[in-house]
Amino acid sequence: MSFQESLQKIFVAENEIPEEFRITEIHQREYLVNGEMKPWDGPVSEVYSPINIPTPEGLKRKLIGTYPLGTEKEAFEALDAALAAYDNGRGEWPTMPLAQRIDCLSVFARKMTDQRTLIVKLIMWEIGKSYADSIKEFDRTIEYINATIDALKEIDRSSSRFDIKEGTIAQIRRSPLGVVLCMGPFNYPLNETFTTLIPALLMGNTILFKPPKHGTLLHYPLLRAFMESFPKGVVNTIYGRGAAVIPGIMETGKINVLAFIGSSKVANDLRKHHPKLNRLRAVLSLDAKNAAIVTEHADIKVAVSETILGALSYNGQRCTAIKIVFVHRSIADAFNASLSEAISKMKFGMPWKKGVQLTPVAEPGKPAYIREVLEDAAAHGASVINEHGGATNESFVFPAVVYPVNDKMKLYREEQFGPVIPVVPFDDIEETIDYLIESPHGQQVSIFSNNPEEVASLIDPLVNQVSRVNINSQCQRGPDVFPFTGRKDSAEGTLSVHDALRSFSIRSLVATKNNDTNKELLENILKEHSSDFLSTNFIF
Repeated sequence: MSFQESLQKIFVAENEIPEEFRITEIHQREYLVNGEMKPWDGPVSEVYSPINIPTPEGLKRKLIGTYPLGTEKEAFEALDAALAAYDNGRGEWPTMPLAQRIDCLSVFARKMTDQRTLIVKLIMWEIGKSYADSIKEFDRTIEYINATIDALKEIDRSSSRFDIKEGTIAQIRRSPLGVVLCMGPFNYPLNETFTTLIPALLMGNTILFKPPKHGTLLHYPLLRAFMESFPKGVVNTIYGRGAAVIPGIMETGKINVLAFIGSSKVANDLRKHHPKLNRLRAVLSLDAKNAAIVTEHADIKVAVSETILGALSYNGQRCTAIKIVFVHRSIADAFNASLSEAISKMKFGMPWKKGVQLTPVAEPGKPAYIREVLEDAAAHGASVINEHGGATNESFVFPAVVYPVNDKMKLYREEQFGPVIPVVPFDDIEETIDYLIESPHGQQVSIFSNNPEEVASLIDPLVNQVSRVNINSQCQRGPDVFPFTGRKDSAEGTLSVHDALRSFSIRSLVATKNNDTNKELLENILKEHSSDFLSTNFIF
């Protein structure tokens, strides 16, 4: 079958979808607030999959369900519940012994695992992620929960001792911040959402949770697990259009932490609504335009392989994706030819297809945007150099390699967040450094070179421009124990298993003068176990 025939037949009739991958429409008519699943009889938002189904009227996105289109009223209801549960730090959850909070989260993880089959299927249908990668996202999230529990035990063990300095005895522990608003992204709607929600929860904060616009339904099977695992009001959901439901609760000044993964523009707009910015902690993972630098001393085979992984995993819809490639002019032709050949061999099709590497893109407007940036690049002297690059059928777009890209093009600056690889030729390595210095983004960079002096000369300036320099490997988030952050407009705060626990808490201490009276007082408190904070107990 030719490429064009395969492209035209990429979407199949429902009866051709294997039985185990078919989905029954889910119509959510309830939401979680204050420990109750409250019924919803108001307007709803329809959820259409990026997977199209042939109909007599042509290809149509498949309706897979609906969810409540909440209003500001329900958002304030959720806020009130979270405030009551926190109770100025005196509520059941923030004062609960750490071991009990861990037990609650362990119960949740077991209940979550019971929903694995349905959630994996919903990830696949809602955002077009391959079935294999949807499984990985779920399993990685469970691993993250367990790793977070282990990290917190480690922090607790190190905090169980007393410090004696300059005549002062003190015990230093971490305490919660208050009410946390968690808003995750569509591309990793489960995993990345939970990389903020889980540590925020475990540290004793109460949660307002707004699912992402694409990837909302997949959280529905978890609402009862939240309700049954945690005290009432600890986890509350918010549904509706962000612009309608979020500004009002921010304007109250009662949100203590904004945990947001998305665009810097939206994050800035949200923060502007808060009247007391000095009281608002922001944990943000934002825009990125990660560059790859392929020098004349690079192994082209390695550079191409890692560029494809970095630029086209999940169709390039990742904040950590390689979104622009600088290639030394002396090897540009060889690199481009090898890259184009490798892309031509990539398997494309429906997400349930075994071994599929390219699937439909999640955002309805993305194919039109890709056409726009390709036309803009052509108008300024570049062209799509790989066969079939940019070929489109409804929500599916075949990857396009664009060359030679220059600073007049949108692809040079804009984060395309899709299957387009802009390639920029360079003659002097300083050109690549200048690009990263001038860029508003500062998440990661990949360097491809086998020359140690050259690599070292790039590492030293670039570690002060981005948060992670990858050598002969793609840009990526993991392992989760490594710090994940960014400079400039790319992030605020650090997310790793350990760092996230710190981001959603503050160091608090109890201190007294080192004398016999005070030592006896502390000993009595410890002996009677009358304080949960002041304690030498720790969790194995």
